[in-house]
Amino acid sequence: MMQNVYADDWDGSQDRDGFRWDRMRLAKRLGGKMLGASIYLMGPGQKSFPYHYHHANEEMLIVLEGQVTVRTPRGEERAVRGDALIFNRGEEGAHQVINDGESDARILMMSTMVEPEIAEYPDSGNIGLFARRTGQSGGLARILDGSAEADYFKDS
Repeated sequence: MMQNVYADDWDGSQDRDGFRWDRMRLAKRLGGKMLGASIYLMGPGQKSFPYHYHHANEEMLIVLEGQVTVRTPRGEERAVRGDALIFNRGEEGAHQVINDGESDARILMMSTMVEPEIAEYPDSGNIGLFARRTGQSGGLARILDGSAEADYFKDS
């Protein structure tokens, strides 16, 4: 099956103020099992996700339309149509995509699909835990306060 990355046929959207976007789950549509790929259409002033990094997966960004600012540990840099960046696992791969331009931005985000996954969010201190079988519903998906700790031997 073929899919056009410029189609406006969305699988879902995010409607949180500052994080509004439409998403096409490209790899899932194409039958991908070990590779994730999504097209995001972000309006001006919107961000992809909170600043974060992954412990199990690496990601790659390709700007298809518009321009975005990419925040990384090295600072912020402008990315325009055709630019590509990779975000390795761990703190060095922390990233956030921001559409601070005047028009919509269309980006392609690709990633490995290793699970379970742990993501850290340096701005909030939160931790994300994810263990879902690719393409299936259910499983574990939790965002936790990173300062919360419990006794390892509690009730054992």
